[in-house]
Amino acid sequence: MDVLYRDERAASAASSVAGRLVADGVPARLAAGDPTLWGREGSEAPRDAEAWADGLPFHASRELLPELGELAEQARAAGLTTVVLAATDGAALAAEVICDTADVPLTVLDTSDPGQVRRALAEPLESTVMVVAGPAVETDCCLRIYEERFAAAGIDAAQRIVAVAVPGSPLQRRAVERGYRLVPSSAPDTPSPAGGPGPASPAGGWGAAVPTAALVAAALAGADVARLLDDAEEVLPLLSRDSGNPGLALGAVLGGAALSGRDKLLLEDQLSAIAGLPDWIEWLVAASTGKRGKGILPVVGADPNRAHDELVVAIESDIGDVRVDGPLGAQFLVWQYAAAVAALLLEVDPADRPDQAEPAGNTEALLALPELPAGAPALVDGPVEVYGPVTAKDLPGVFIELLHALPADGYLAVTAYLDRLAAFDAPVPDGADFEQMTDAWMMADPATLRALLALRTDRPVTFGWGPRSVHATGQYHQGGPQNGVFLQITGAVAEDVAVPGKPYTLGRLQLAQALGDLEALETRGRPAVRLHLTDRAAGVAHLLAAAQEV
Repeated sequence: MDVLYRDERAASAASSVAGRLVADGVPARLAAGDPTLWGREGSEAPRDAEAWADGLPFHASRELLPELGELAEQARAAGLTTVVLAATDGAALAAEVICDTADVPLTVLDTSDPGQVRRALAEPLESTVMVVAGPAVETDCCLRIYEERFAAAGIDAAQRIVAVAVPGSPLQRRAVERGYRLVPSSAPDTPSPAGGPGPASPAGGWGAAVPTAALVAAALAGADVARLLDDAEEVLPLLSRDSGNPGLALGAVLGGAALSGRDKLLLEDQLSAIAGLPDWIEWLVAASTGKRGKGILPVVGADPNRAHDELVVAIESDIGDVRVDGPLGAQFLVWQYAAAVAALLLEVDPADRPDQAEPAGNTEALLALPELPAGAPALVDGPVEVYGPVTAKDLPGVFIELLHALPADGYLAVTAYLDRLAAFDAPVPDGADFEQMTDAWMMADPATLRALLALRTDRPVTFGWGPRSVHATGQYHQGGPQNGVFLQITGAVAEDVAVPGKPYTLGRLQLAQALGDLEALETRGRPAVRLHLTDRAAGVAHLLAAAQEV
């Protein structure tokens, strides 16, 4: 595992803090799981912090290998080739990275979008096995829906559902009552009153770099999780060293650069054989550092502007200020360690989530109302309704207002509460080659809006899918520096999905989550505009056409 500084400013920033970290004994203390690094007594540490004392929980993960092998063998013998993971946070993102890199199929449901859930349900139930983990409301809804579908198909859910949960959690009790296969979780599973992740939820910095749920899902999908853990364990002894420590080298440059004003972390992976790692890093770094008005903003999929506050870190390429090389298992572990070091330098606790539960609380309160208070649009432009404090007369004008509102050190965050796979339904010309198909998909994809708006500003533009983004970057958006401008996209639901045992549908939940997220931003004085697509496909096309007029 190698971390190479390719930029003199980056090397200088790292050097300015590395000596202090070593003098304070940080490498050994962090590897040993010392909670006093953040001013906590041992009894005050989040429960998953204790796992660091046992080798950054990879020893515990390795103990699961026989059980994971047995699960995978049983699934193959039963012909269960469709693996669905209902989870959020690092579990969902890590599982996606592992399976995409291994080129094995996995369906991740960390969404409340009816279209995306219906797409998953279209896969044959007779070959489906489901892994479920965590207390998030969208996870609970997906579990309820699959339980009902299994029952309607005459399939014993106890033979198809694997629950990953800690003792005493609601999910653990449900699994025991219904006879589901139960695998102990490596992380806390304590829900907040709003049904979202509790304050000790492992969103980076502490606990397993690869949560148990990700390992279970990846093993069932056919990935080599033993090799993943081998690669992590090889780098583990380096993380207590004062020199030759890749986690310390990476954490020092992340934190040192942020302290010197380079707090926008652009992640580059175009040449890497590892698929999608920046999405996981985005979650880790944003959640670990973004709080109390501080933080490092990860930016995925953007071209560098060479702005004064950018630090470009590349995975396995020389296109950046810092190059990070190593196999996936080692990358997971080193980035986790580095995020904790960066948080320490910024004087925030990586395990603290002071703002993360608020959107879930807002959602719960909204769902209790007879009708969701969407309000009246300030502007209607074709299939797009505009909500928020705008004075523009059309959609291009709205985009111009948002871009002009960006501070000199700010960023624009776009969040779409939509089906992130719907673009693949776009019609393509008969006989189209791959490039033509890709062009058709891009022009039907809300994520293309990020690139179009980024061309029109030198400030970072990020993009996320809701509610995934609330678990990923929500802590940074709400608790980080007061320099963000927010654009939210929601859409009308053509075919909704009922949630068994609940008085709401997925479509109602999705809109409530979006409004709850928006409320959390607005109460903190974050400028925010919501665009609602009265027709999703036509609305996306209209958005992209308007952005090209700016």
